[in-house]
Amino acid sequence: MKLHEMKDRKERALLVELDTGEWDAESSLAELYELARSAGAEPFGSVTQKRGAPDAATCVGSGMMEKIAEFCRAYAVDVVIFDCELTPTQLRNIEKSSGVRAVDRTMLILDIFAANARSSEGRLQVELAQLKYLLPRLAGGGKGLSRLGGGIGTRGPGESQLETDRRHIRRRIESLNLQLRELERRRARQTSRREKDGVVTVALVGYTNAGKSTLMNALTGAGVLTEDRLFATLDPTARALRLPGGERVMLIDTVGFLRRLPHHLIDAFHATLEQAAGADVILNVCDASSPEASEHLKVTQSILDSLGCGDRPVIPVLNKCDLAPGLGAIPMIGRAVRVSAKTREGLPRLLDAIEDNLPDYLPVKLLLPFSQARLAERVRAVGAVQNEEFAPDGCHLTARVPQSLMSAVWDYIVD
Repeated sequence: MKLHEMKDRKERALLVELDTGEWDAESSLAELYELARSAGAEPFGSVTQKRGAPDAATCVGSGMMEKIAEFCRAYAVDVVIFDCELTPTQLRNIEKSSGVRAVDRTMLILDIFAANARSSEGRLQVELAQLKYLLPRLAGGGKGLSRLGGGIGTRGPGESQLETDRRHIRRRIESLNLQLRELERRRARQTSRREKDGVVTVALVGYTNAGKSTLMNALTGAGVLTEDRLFATLDPTARALRLPGGERVMLIDTVGFLRRLPHHLIDAFHATLEQAAGADVILNVCDASSPEASEHLKVTQSILDSLGCGDRPVIPVLNKCDLAPGLGAIPMIGRAVRVSAKTREGLPRLLDAIEDNLPDYLPVKLLLPFSQARLAERVRAVGAVQNEEFAPDGCHLTARVPQSLMSAVWDYIVD
């Protein structure tokens, strides 16, 4: 008997793009390629069909479906990935015709999120999104799934397996919502504490794989996971950042955005996204080397607007300038700041831009009695201390403090 080592190979995927004119099919297909790669598949080929509307049975036309089936048989394709959301009927018919698994865009993104969720909150959010997606797609499997019949011994109260599954899923969704609401309350208490302490927050938002985590590491040394794939970061991370003027702010890294992001995910991650909505300054980060940079900024801005961030200062940040062929090829959008988190080029300009957009810091001279040592520490943590002297009557501080801290130090202002 001979034993042969079987090397794991990635699943071969055929990408299918239906061009109905609703979006840029070429750009969307390129994005689907990156999604498939991030999910661990090997994009082996792609097909595009122009149609006025999706076919009710198989999404694409019958002729194209035959070509897809032939391609799957000829090249041992494992999965067919459609760049749209499929109905249960379409999924079933596509799998029957092609002989391989069918996955739509939403299923693919949910799978990536499930693989990358690290924290307990992230896993709860992903599971909730998956169950909300699955619930309307449950379909009965014939008489085998039913405990209702028409013969002797089958009369009386009963419940089909389909109804049982739906009831269990609804119960689990309710349980997940309760757990997430408790986590939201805990997060709200943390936010309230930051506001009470006068902590100014700066949020990193933007298109997925724009280099937000690399930028955070470059600015704060946070050590956040950085990988060249979509949605590598799902769990928000907060680190202290000291600005050139001495002000200390809290920098928050958030989950990336995407065009046509499934609404189940937006609903599930709403509490996380609210951290960005509540920030004092927002950095809208995009990949400057991408020809879609301007579009990516617009997608992020539209999501921010939907979260109610219209009154917050937003700084466009063109990251990955080291990958662009030259500054002339990088789009200049509004008052955007060009940076490279990898080479650290442009970071001083970015810090200056953050400082220019901070809430007003007011210069004060304080005399804090020794009994107010905790308040003195808050001033040092969130303000910019220019001078500090200890005297018999207390601590004399000359500093610039945010307006949110003025009510706490008001009684101790001497000038």
